[in-house]
Amino acid sequence: MRVAVLSDIHGNLPALEAVLREVEREHPELIVFCGDVASGAMPAETIEALRGLKTVRFVRGNADRGLVEEFDGQEKSPMPGPFAGWCAKQIDREQRDFLASFEDTVAIDAVDGVGSVLFCHASPRNDTDVFTSETPAERVRTLMSGVDADLVVCGHTHMQFDRTVDRLRIVNAGSVGMPYGDPGAYWAMLGPGVNLRRTEYDRDAAAARMRDKRSADADQFAARNVLSVPSVEEALAFMRDMEAKQVASRA
Repeated sequence: MRVAVLSDIHGNLPALEAVLREVEREHPELIVFCGDVASGAMPAETIEALRGLKTVRFVRGNADRGLVEEFDGQEKSPMPGPFAGWCAKQIDREQRDFLASFEDTVAIDAVDGVGSVLFCHASPRNDTDVFTSETPAERVRTLMSGVDADLVVCGHTHMQFDRTVDRLRIVNAGSVGMPYGDPGAYWAMLGPGVNLRRTEYDRDAAAARMRDKRSADADQFAARNVLSVPSVEEALAFMRDMEAKQVASRA
């Protein structure tokens, strides 16, 4: 089996469309989405594009859960996702139910040249754990405790990495729609082996489509996550702070 992995689209429909064109040329047997698909500039339109796909499975991310909670009028969770309040007003009941149908994790027994794979959003244990390429191995062992797979694929922190702790390989597929570092749409292709990918797309045209939403939130997303993006240094500093808070709260 060959599997395409897309994560953290965050309502960036133009980036998703560009990646899906490349995925189609790869002819994978399955596409796995590792969460946070809609919360961003074009939530309803992105959901409709995803609902039309075949041979796909969806992992629930914190922003997917947060958007459902916001739609339902529940109290906001600690990580509801960007513009959750505005996004909840853009989607309808069927789109809300689509997000609510996502799985906690997805397990595939045999991927070509990889072996067994567990797909999650943040970590196998929840959708909010923060860890990066520089997280100490001891903490990674805690986050991966009990995993029975050759490879874990995650998203959540929007930066690709490929690392091994003990005998477990862990890959972050990166973010399709809200990357850190260099602009572009990041994803992964599994089989044979692991291939981390980056897709270029017309970011000026994408920003124009987002500005057509006539929303300050969509305008902000286009300016800060499409036309320009946070640097790796900025992102890692933010992630270090988030990770430290999580470690302290669970000590």
